[in-house]
Amino acid sequence: MVESWSFLDTVESNFRPLVVIELAKGTKEETIEWFTKRIVDKKANGGAQLLIKPLVTENGVENIYLVGASHLRLLLGAETVGLVKECNDNSMRTFTYSSRKTFKHFADDNHNFLTMAECQYIIKHELENLRAKNEKMIPGYPQAKLYPGKSIVRRLLTSGILVQIFPLHDREELKKLRHSWYGRVKVGYQPLDDIRCYFGETIALYFGFLEYFTFALIPMAVIGIPYYVFAWEDYDKYVMFATFNLLWSTVILEVWKRICAILTYCWGTLLMKRQFEEPRPGFHGVLGINPVTGREEPVYSSIKRQLRIYLVSLPFVCLCLYFSLYVMMIYFDLEQWALDYHRENESNLSSLMLYVPSIIYAVVIEIMNRIYRYAAEFLTSWENHRLESSYQNHLILKVLVFNFLNCFASLFYIAFVLFDMKLLRQSLATLLITSQILNQFAESLLPYWLQKRYNRRMKQRMCSKKTDTDLSLAEQVNMEKEMGTYLGTFDDYLELFLQFGYVSLFSCVYPLAAVFAVLNNITEIYSDALKMCRVYKRPFAEPTANIGVWQLAFETMSVISVVTNCILIGMSPQVDALFPDSKMDLVLTVALVE
Repeated sequence: MVESWSFLDTVESNFRPLVVIELAKGTKEETIEWFTKRIVDKKANGGAQLLIKPLVTENGVENIYLVGASHLRLLLGAETVGLVKECNDNSMRTFTYSSRKTFKHFADDNHNFLTMAECQYIIKHELENLRAKNEKMIPGYPQAKLYPGKSIVRRLLTSGILVQIFPLHDREELKKLRHSWYGRVKVGYQPLDDIRCYFGETIALYFGFLEYFTFALIPMAVIGIPYYVFAWEDYDKYVMFATFNLLWSTVILEVWKRICAILTYCWGTLLMKRQFEEPRPGFHGVLGINPVTGREEPVYSSIKRQLRIYLVSLPFVCLCLYFSLYVMMIYFDLEQWALDYHRENESNLSSLMLYVPSIIYAVVIEIMNRIYRYAAEFLTSWENHRLESSYQNHLILKVLVFNFLNCFASLFYIAFVLFDMKLLRQSLATLLITSQILNQFAESLLPYWLQKRYNRRMKQRMCSKKTDTDLSLAEQVNMEKEMGTYLGTFDDYLELFLQFGYVSLFSCVYPLAAVFAVLNNITEIYSDALKMCRVYKRPFAEPTANIGVWQLAFETMSVISVVTNCILIGMSPQVDALFPDSKMDLVLTVALVE
């Protein structure tokens, strides 16, 4: 067994705790001994060659282990994962230990050459690459089967023996980051480099995109305010705004590609080689030989997967889309009822009733989106995709198709079937504002309440210890393991995607859409920063060169926006008057402009 670590031993010169491993209560001793031995064994013997110590509290050993690594081991790990660092000649190159002296800020005694996020990423990589050699099962658990080359950590997770692995917060660095990020309200850029050093490139790139998108919305908002004020009752004077809209929706995404490339080049991830992708933890199948690697691993027929996709998932998605359209028609029935009621009564109450159907529909849309998300995750997992990237692509496709139809079908119906610009403006305003209020409740008020509870619980613990000092390492670990787990940037990008749709598709008839989007995003930056620093466990850093499939999603929405705005321009009385004799010429002109 590894050396015990006393409750008061919070500092050791040769050991810096970086990652926490929590095993299930009652885990067998032989399993713990075998697993920890594999972690500390030399690489030549199939181990990870890391440092590990059990966390011993006043209540005894709680099956929580702290993992670290020597400075030399981290440098060798940086070479293994292919980290790109800046050289003395200001170029960016893949780090190699043999040429370490050529890299900027490197020194044998400089333990800050690698950021803490990079160190934790290296440890995660080494743990995930602990592979079974000749073992047929996890010692002590005959039902947890192993085969040569199988990831030990993934098997422990799927067997329920390993509860969680998470990186520790650095309390001093986190305090500095909070102060510079959201500790005070200010007008300025976010500390993206600091966010990247602490949370990694994926999260820093999301906040960079959120910041960029917010600034990109400002021209739309500035133009929209006077346009809204001076043309409030004239719903047909939207040609100039629609023209600016279609140009804006295309240009901002092209500019973002350049900004994204600049950021990721400076961070070293633009040049990182893509690593070989391992099977995802949830993938299952019969043991077979991988024709590419030659290793024994689970194999699942692609024909069976395709049958599941086209015979089950696709019909289910189509059924959900039909249900969404059915709910939309109920909404229009309610709109007609509210309009008839207003015509009969002509009162203040009847005027307010005109907005009730849209508000109800907006709430129903949010509920349906969330329920469908769970169904889409279940179906995509059931399809049994081998790679995590394939799983994410299929999940994103399912969610985006449904969310797009669910959120925007009614607006397209009003614009191109009913030709009612007044109702379109009312529906767009209600849907946008209601969805933002609901999201801010879930993302701002709820995290604030969680933060208050977090602080209160921490104070109670401090008082119970009757001490004024900071939390010990043992207390920090026990508190962080109870925090929620950050599930990634999926929901954050999805919210921005839908917001981009509301602004780019029909904001020409409701120019204040961009104004509300800017106000929402400013709040979003602070609320998301609060969540990352105070509500969730610290996530592992994930190197990335771009925003992935979301770039394609936003570009697709941009194309739809161009088509929509061109059609709206063609429908306007001003443009229609230019072609009094031939509507075919109008259609051809609109198609050419598009």
